Amino acid sequence: MTSKDKREDPEQYQADVEKLCETYQNAPQLEADGTYVISTDEKTGMQALERLHETKPVRPGFVERVEFEYFRHGTLCLMANFNVVTGKIVSPSIGPTRTEEDFAAHVDQTIDSDPEAGWIFIADQLNTHVSATLVELVARRCGTNEELGIKGKKGILKSKKTRRAFLEDSSHRIRFVYTPRHCSWLNQVEIWFSILSRRLLKRSSFTSVEDLRVRVLDFIEYFNNVLGKPFRWTYTGRPLSV
Repeated sequence: MTSKDKREDPEQYQADVEKLCETYQNAPQLEADGTYVISTDEKTGMQALERLHETKPVRPGFVERVEFEYFRHGTLCLMANFNVVTGKIVSPSIGPTRTEEDFAAHVDQTIDSDPEAGWIFIADQLNTHVSATLVELVARRCGTNEELGIKGKKGILKSKKTRRAFLEDSSHRIRFVYTPRHCSWLNQVEIWFSILSRRLLKRSSFTSVEDLRVRVLDFIEYFNNVLGKPFRWTYTGRPLSV
């Protein structure tokens, strides 16, 4: 398969972009009707870097000075949910890996925060986001009696395409809306990840991975209480005019 073959059909690409933007636009009414719109993704490789010397703070005539040498204590992965309507992070997961089981467990604990509600998860097309484990979870939480088949052989579980079709099914109480390839910038949680990086990860010194985990969770609590608000999304999904 060539790189040309991997490109999406232009009409399907445009339809997917418009569907995503319409989901953002309709999110307030959807939540009022009992369905949350959640932008979700992973922040991988968060490094617990301990600076060799303490950062020297800003003082008259001097900018902040950050030590460039550091000790490396390990990494963590953050799975975060950005509530499109409230602008807050809900039910985050932090751990050493991001397997399909990890992501399904993350979605499961998110649903547990309001088990009877509707849920729309916006995600990219990473394999773990269209996995057999995720399909089985959604089928169980939605109470569907459909025969799922066998991964790689038949039925809903057969391929990434069939699994995605099931997870996107608008008749399900829990469903996914996927960004097209190379469109991760359409996923609002990516904007929040950049805030996390600028305000915490790039400026801090962490003594251990546990210190990193605690401070990320503390930042999330601070963000939700002080800074959290919905992003002003103005892109409609239509091609930009020149």
